[in-house]
Amino acid sequence: MPKLKILIVGPAHPLRGGLATYNERLCRAFIHQGHDCEILSFSLQYPSLLFPGKTQYSSDPKPDDISIYSEINSVNPLNWLRVGNKFAQKKYDLIIFRYWMSFMAPSFGTIARMLKQSGARVIAITDNIVPHEKRFFDSAFTAYFLNSCQGFLSMSRDVQAQAMALQPNKKVAYVAHPMYDMFGSAQSKMSAKENLGLNPNNNYLLFFGFIRKYKGLNLLLESFAKVDRAKFNLKLIVAGEFYEPAEPYLAQINELGLADDVILKTDFIPNNEVAAYFSASDMVVQTYISATQSGVTQIAYFYDKPMLVTDVGGLAELVPAGKVGYVCQQDSTEIAEAIEHFYQEQKYDAFSAGVAQEKQKFTWEYLTEQLFTV
Repeated sequence: MPKLKILIVGPAHPLRGGLATYNERLCRAFIHQGHDCEILSFSLQYPSLLFPGKTQYSSDPKPDDISIYSEINSVNPLNWLRVGNKFAQKKYDLIIFRYWMSFMAPSFGTIARMLKQSGARVIAITDNIVPHEKRFFDSAFTAYFLNSCQGFLSMSRDVQAQAMALQPNKKVAYVAHPMYDMFGSAQSKMSAKENLGLNPNNNYLLFFGFIRKYKGLNLLLESFAKVDRAKFNLKLIVAGEFYEPAEPYLAQINELGLADDVILKTDFIPNNEVAAYFSASDMVVQTYISATQSGVTQIAYFYDKPMLVTDVGGLAELVPAGKVGYVCQQDSTEIAEAIEHFYQEQKYDAFSAGVAQEKQKFTWEYLTEQLFTV
């Protein structure tokens, strides 16, 4: 393939979170293949009043191997015109927008139209089309953005079907979320527990990532209360920042008598600590209420960790039941029984071997190949 000039449009350093991590990793994949690739990110992603967390910014050092332009102001139409004109003049061959919520559709759609006029092919990786938390402007804004693109790649079958229904005359490819392999090598369980200050004699389940209603932490807590925790020396680590009020969860923990068995690490987890949390844990648990795909699953794959997920969205596509873990309904008794089965039947080694085999499907090279076909 000839060398291409590629622009990824979406969050990147100094913004934090899974979207930024993904975009930077994708950029490196293109560069590794010999292409020129840069990222166009935000000078203002969310106004402070609309951001649910403590800060939008990472404490990690700036990547020194990627060109990142932090120039999009998500709420300033004059900025969209300036940025669109500036980057249209760079004459890219391929533009890849990372679309995850309708709030970004006006800025993205405007910039995309200007870039397309420069002769670039404009496509989008669509994390979500129908959002988890719906707003009155979703349909109109989403249509504005989708109409500006020439093709799409989705990371779950549900989102692929949504894109095909809304854009029936455009190609919509499906590729499973690639494996996250940039958080450092696995640690031994004992070393990871020591690094996190955990009791080495306990076993640990891990709930990881931003805490929002659709991720079902309340369901997990209800399930965990039904587990014979003392029998298995079992604790639950909740590692991730609250993106909504913490009080209902804290009250639920106390009401269920879980205060001694739930370990709350509810600050944002920096990249250099991710390996320790996954390495210390026996199984990663995602009791989501709704989902498309999940980067957490793909971190678990890198660390060869068994998983328990609920049968929503694209999660079951990524977690073959009985091979790498459990797929449960949104039922606290079923989830509790699966957790007990995991320890009672000592399934860690068998599931970890299944994970090591299954993860060969989730490469960045395959993703880039498919993006070129969209």
